[in-house]
Amino acid sequence: MSRADTIIPRVVAGVLDGQKASRDDLLECARLAGDSAGHYELLYYANQIRVKHFADTVRLCSIGAGKVGACSEDCKWCAQSAAFAPGQKPAELIGPEELTDAACSARRNHASSFGIVNSGLKPGDPDFQAVLEATRQIEQATASEMRLCASLGLLTPQQAAELVDAGVTRYNHNLETSERMYAQMVSTHAYKDRVDTLKTARTAGMSLCAGGIFGIGETWADRIDMGLTLRDEIEPDVVPLNFLSPIPGTPLGDAKPMGPREILNIIAMYRIMMPTADIKIAGGREINLRDMQSWIFYAGATSVLIGNYLTTIGRSPEDDLKMISDLGLKILDR
Repeated sequence: MSRADTIIPRVVAGVLDGQKASRDDLLECARLAGDSAGHYELLYYANQIRVKHFADTVRLCSIGAGKVGACSEDCKWCAQSAAFAPGQKPAELIGPEELTDAACSARRNHASSFGIVNSGLKPGDPDFQAVLEATRQIEQATASEMRLCASLGLLTPQQAAELVDAGVTRYNHNLETSERMYAQMVSTHAYKDRVDTLKTARTAGMSLCAGGIFGIGETWADRIDMGLTLRDEIEPDVVPLNFLSPIPGTPLGDAKPMGPREILNIIAMYRIMMPTADIKIAGGREINLRDMQSWIFYAGATSVLIGNYLTTIGRSPEDDLKMISDLGLKILDR
């Protein structure tokens, strides 16, 4: 009997019984998942957690850019940073009508949530007022059938309260990676700023969507430490997992894309760390997972971002809907 046959089942049994997996046990599970036997063992047991809490249901969400480009921040993976493309045009504001059209299209494709995402450290007044107006128009156009989300950067308590009043019920602000790794990837704002913004959103009454990006040079310890910060300090309702799509011109433009098995291991580990959170697979799944995209659910995922992303093209919603139907999964579209 291999160590994977004993440690992974033991850890998952504890999670199914309501216990929190320890950092040491999580690191050992991740290590064992590096070979074939451990990999399939990890996926098998992570799927048991998914089935217990979510049965055969999944959710879909979509995003639309409210403000694009010329970002003042220097996140090393991001194509919107002005630091890596001097002379960019000023940031472009997208009108409420265009965002409303995008939300209605997402609704027709069974998305239950729509998020407005702005580039930049924090919203200025014109940007913020445009988001509030878009939110009102989307709520009216979709007959309040979609959850409205926002991802605007750092928030003040007043802005958070105004978003709630306008109908925004969830706020996205990713931690991106561990605090240790973050300092190597971003210099223009601090990890604590991100944590504080999530707490501000929660205090205002919004639920939280917070996750990160993988494939930026982080270790398994970084991946697990971010997950434990989310689990123990942030307690998000939704955890988006993004996988680097190297973009020419950024400092990580020459990075090697991640392999499918490693991505599936990450998904499974996050399911073990946060058994009842909605684990959402977002950017990078097409280029990195390729023909193994349907495996995300067996690894423990319960949600996908459909349609296009902010700076890259996603897979067609029709292909995703067909995949979900073929797997016998049911979309929760309310």
